[in-house]
Amino acid sequence: MKKIQLILITLSFVNFLNAQTGGISTEMLLEIKKAYNYSDPSTRAITNAVTGNEIKKLALSNEKNGKLDEDVKYKVNVKGITNQKSSGRCWMFTSMNVLRPKMIEKYNLSGFEYSTNFLYFWDILEKSNLFLETAIKTANLPMDSREVVTIFSTPVGDGGVWNSFVNLVKKYGLAPKDAMPETFQSEKTSPLIHIINTKLREEGLKMRALAISKKQNLQTAKTESLQSIYRILAISLGEPPTHFTWRYKTTQGEIIEKQYTPKEFAKETLDQNFEDFVMLMNDPSREFYKLYEIENDRNVMEGINWKYINLPIEEIKNFAQASIKANDAMYFSCDVGKELNNETGRSDLNTYDYSALFGVEFGMNKAERIATRESGSTHGMALVGFDTDANDKPTKWLVENSWGKTSGADGYIVLTDKWFDEYMFRLVVNKKYISEKILEILKQKSILLPPWDPMFMYDE
Repeated sequence: MKKIQLILITLSFVNFLNAQTGGISTEMLLEIKKAYNYSDPSTRAITNAVTGNEIKKLALSNEKNGKLDEDVKYKVNVKGITNQKSSGRCWMFTSMNVLRPKMIEKYNLSGFEYSTNFLYFWDILEKSNLFLETAIKTANLPMDSREVVTIFSTPVGDGGVWNSFVNLVKKYGLAPKDAMPETFQSEKTSPLIHIINTKLREEGLKMRALAISKKQNLQTAKTESLQSIYRILAISLGEPPTHFTWRYKTTQGEIIEKQYTPKEFAKETLDQNFEDFVMLMNDPSREFYKLYEIENDRNVMEGINWKYINLPIEEIKNFAQASIKANDAMYFSCDVGKELNNETGRSDLNTYDYSALFGVEFGMNKAERIATRESGSTHGMALVGFDTDANDKPTKWLVENSWGKTSGADGYIVLTDKWFDEYMFRLVVNKKYISEKILEILKQKSILLPPWDPMFMYDE
């Protein structure tokens, strides 16, 4: 009797499994397994190699390796390589690196760095305020709504784009690195961000409850919440100076000293009008020649959102070439990790031949990679040079990175023109290098995109 019951139970279980459509059946598994035959000598050799070695080293294409130098025909006059260390502040370093050449030239300096720590302090405080305001605004939405999940999943982070930098400089100014040097926490930001996000989630819940109950003035409660954040930041990063002395030595040996506030320093040292800069994007998953804006993608409550003109890649290249030829570096962002040989600082299509290694084809185009979250902008750098062929057509591009001088090609990365096509996403260009036809697009009403847009998800 027990044996019959066991058979019936087994048959019922088998019938249950067969009833579940979409599962891997025994027959299907036999077909799947045909893709791998360990008795085949070449398959066995590849298996032995891959199971015991680093995949990237095995996939590195010998055909591409060592055949791309960093010499370019056109290059901006830049000096010095910065290092963001273990932080996600590339967008901030990049923005400053774009401005540094003009600063060095203006004051006859051998080198110069702005204080990234100074702006980083204000960036995290302002992002904290924006988070709390958004928590109040969405208080009537359930916690599992997409809007609320988005803000509470990462209340603040290191990431940002050009408009984030502009917002900070307009409100707080700038300082030389000596006025507020880096700290251990500013150069290794993950623990600090984790602590701040823990506190912000707690305070965000309070803001939601108060917004519904109306038992306390929300701005008073928010101020108390931000006091905690300010204290954590000041202890970790130091308190930003309200005044400082900038003492520098020119290349002629003259020593100059002057007192500034951060806003005075920014006004005097920057020969730039931020209104003259336009962010361009190459996103083939969306319609070109349109103006787009990411909702709530800013760090300062009263600041500007991330807004861009979406253009074909060839249009962007033309403006980039004009800027470099005029000795103007540009804010550039891309999917830096794709096909990058970090040891040599070279990025080319199929730097790593995974298809040959595994015998499996990979074939998504740029639009498909964006739509599936396979690719997006992950890192900002300064675009400073390009090389051309006999017809003056670009063959490769040079970017100044912020990973230190020992990274890549003495701090630079060389990108082939074909890599540029596939993995470049945005560029900030001065209006004087952009055609009137394209500038007319700025008069359009921007198409508003949600915070969970693929381009935002990869915010560098």
